Amino acid sequence: MNMNWTQHHPDHFRDARVLVTGAAGFIGSHITEALVSLGAQVVAIDDLSGGSWANLDGFDESVTRITGSIADEKAVTQAVAGCRYVFHLAGLGSVPRSVAEPERYMTANVMGTYQLLQAAKAAGVQRVIFSGSSNYYGDIGGEAAKVESQPPMPLSPYAATKLFCEGAMRSWAYSFGMDTVVLRYFNIFGPRQNPNSAYAAVIAAFAKAMLRRQPPVIFGSGEQSRDFTFVHNAVHANLLAARFPGALKGEALNVACGHGISVNELCAAMAKLLNRTDIAAVHQPGRAGEILHSKADITKARSTLGYQPLVDFDTGLAATVEWYRRHLA
Repeated sequence: MNMNWTQHHPDHFRDARVLVTGAAGFIGSHITEALVSLGAQVVAIDDLSGGSWANLDGFDESVTRITGSIADEKAVTQAVAGCRYVFHLAGLGSVPRSVAEPERYMTANVMGTYQLLQAAKAAGVQRVIFSGSSNYYGDIGGEAAKVESQPPMPLSPYAATKLFCEGAMRSWAYSFGMDTVVLRYFNIFGPRQNPNSAYAAVIAAFAKAMLRRQPPVIFGSGEQSRDFTFVHNAVHANLLAARFPGALKGEALNVACGHGISVNELCAAMAKLLNRTDIAAVHQPGRAGEILHSKADITKARSTLGYQPLVDFDTGLAATVEWYRRHLA
């Protein structure tokens, strides 16, 4: 699905030098693509532990690639030099993997973010836009929509690292005068999301299984619900946050669609799109650290940034399934 980003963000990023961390990954590559189309000079850094430079094929002519870790002081100092904005997406994802490898998550997510903030401060960056997570909320409120004012309840090492990074974003803004903002993503999905990891996100994992005529695996009852959000909505929120004319000072904003969809409903919708309704899902025990319900209240993002989802769930799911059909067939 192509998006005309100039329709929504005409000239703000033209000739601006920006850094995208984790640029070879799923969301990072989409943000990089949008920035290139808007005329930005993009510096892309990625250690390729979860991404691939192939995700930038076809639109990276004006992208400076740096293969390296944001925890590497030399690499991140080189990457951030002269940049106006930093879109910070680098880090390890996956709740189950963080339960298996907590030390690795603390090192990559916490220390990497610290190193990046220090480098950005020294380079005179105007604003750091941090990719947070709905895992901040845990299971507070049950099926009710999550509101930014709710207290944190991290239930996994991954969520704990995101909570630390949120605190760092706010404290660096207040202590050092470099503006920051936190975007709490709710289950972002779309083309380029890696289906080949043992910890693949649910839509990617379902697509891979169904296209191979294998039963999709549902952990738990499948009645757990998520606010599935197409990747272009996350890109839009990042661009709006960068453009914001005032100071955001580490404020956290939910990025989602505001609708909860159960995993069972998702599985049925994908089976229909892929003509695999004859394949029944297999249920396995629920996984440690995962939450039951996650739906966002997006009032604050709307009132602060003017954010509104550009792509609804059904449209985004159809585009995503078609992408997997082409790439995994």
